Parts: sequence; C-alpha cells; structure tokens
Amino acid sequence: MPRLRHTVEQILAKLREAEVALSKGQSVVHVCHGLSITEQTYYRWRNEYGGLKVDQVKRLNDLERENTRLKRAVADLTLDQLILKEAAEGNFYAQRADGRPWSTAVRRWASQNAGSVECWVRPVPRSGINESCPLTKRR
Repeated sequence: MPRLRHTVEQILAKLREAEVALSKGQSVVHVCHGLSITEQTYYRWRNEYGGLKVDQVKRLNDLERENTRLKRAVADLTLDQLILKEAAEGNFYAQRADGRPWSTAVRRWASQNAGSVECWVRPVPRSGINESCPLTKRR
C-alpha cells in the first residue's frame, strides 16, 4: 500500500484536531488512531509544525527551497574557484611536479583552454613530463 502524503494544510488541521481531543482528556494513542496516523508521526509533526500557521509554513518551505538553491550555487562557485586556483599554479601537465595526479576537472579545463593560457605554463623538470600525453608537450 503506497504511503499517504499529507499537505501542510492537512497536517495543521490534524494537529488542531489532536490538540482539541487532548484537551478533552483523550490519550495520545486514541487521538492518533482517530486521525489515522502513528504516534511517531504526531510527535514529528508537532515538533516541526506546532504553533505555526499555514502561511508561515509555506514561507518556511519557500525559504528552505531557496536555501538549497543558494547552497548549490555556492558549491559550484567554490569548485570553479578551486579549479582556477589550481590552474593558476601554472602546471598543465598530466602530473604535478610532486608526482600527484591532477583532478579530472582541472585536466578537462586545461585541455579545453590550453591555447589561451600558454603564458601560465611554467617549465617542469624533464622527469615530470609524460611525452605520450598531448598536454605535457612543451610549447
């Protein structure tokens, strides 16, 4: 049986009904059974939506969505910054001078922009050059 997803309005209505029933002296178990929800769901909803109005919850959801979008944008910009910083170090070869491999993103960026950044290329020791790789040939 598929799970039933409640809308924010339905959740708030059920929480109001539960509060009324609880104030009349019913137990939480009976109230939850009458609302067709589990006790765990009741407590989770009460912690998340207790005391809020419908417009406040909608605004909260909009803010959470925008926060997610902004976090994704910051992550993309941070990745771009790290790629540019690593590229500005000036080594466009298959391996760094210390022998560690380049990240895939930097290698892809360097291969796409190799013609426009020749002035950034600095010489590396002959031992660090892989002659079979087209990115490692000196210009």
